[in-house]
Amino acid sequence: MVLTPPLNRVNWPTATRLIASKYPPIDLYERVSSDRDVWDALIEAEMLTNPRVRNQLGNIRLVPIEERVSGPGASYVMAPFTHLNPKGGRFSDATHGAYYAAQDLPTAVAETSYHFARFAADSADGPRYEEMRVIVGRIDAELHDVEQLAVADRRRLLDPIDYTPGQAFALALRDTGSTGVHYSSVRRAGGKCVAVFRPSAVGIPVQTRHLKYHWDGTAMRRYFDYERDTWIDMEKLENPSGGSAGS
Repeated sequence: MVLTPPLNRVNWPTATRLIASKYPPIDLYERVSSDRDVWDALIEAEMLTNPRVRNQLGNIRLVPIEERVSGPGASYVMAPFTHLNPKGGRFSDATHGAYYAAQDLPTAVAETSYHFARFAADSADGPRYEEMRVIVGRIDAELHDVEQLAVADRRRLLDPIDYTPGQAFALALRDTGSTGVHYSSVRRAGGKCVAVFRPSAVGIPVQTRHLKYHWDGTAMRRYFDYERDTWIDMEKLENPSGGSAGS
């Protein structure tokens, strides 16, 4: 039996996602025809003649033609579904991607900085920096709401370390045709997040600014906001209820 939370209409005009700046937009997604009938022909031609494009596009066959998006900004939506993390994420595994976004910038920073810091710690990195792009777009979709599950189920799916239950849950939901899930941030109390399973359900976002994460060799304690021209302490990521920060 599939664990199926109630649906909730999520309409966020400024859903926020952070990605490393070292991953540039994929030019082919930006300029490919929006005509679904010519999608495959154009991409196959590019991939046959340009090995660099093959690497950039990832596994395009993971995304059905009817789910693909194109045009300026499209690669920000398509990339999570064609370049899969072998370890997966909270609601995605090594077989299917998801578009993760937060309702606001502080929550997006809290979520992504956790993974940045964990990677740096696991790699025993000394002090280092990572440039990040802030991607903002609209999410307007009916999503399954994890917040409306029983407490025990919710805790299991939002375990801070073990993503296995969430991955199995998401796989079962996707098989029923689910568009995605809405859930509370694990890294910032009061923050809200989504994991969308279909590119076509995501509004084409735009890049709004750059941030720079700083790992000091033991922790990520601050980040630089180029728009505000200042360093911001992670402790100042206040949660919506006014407390201190806690995918």
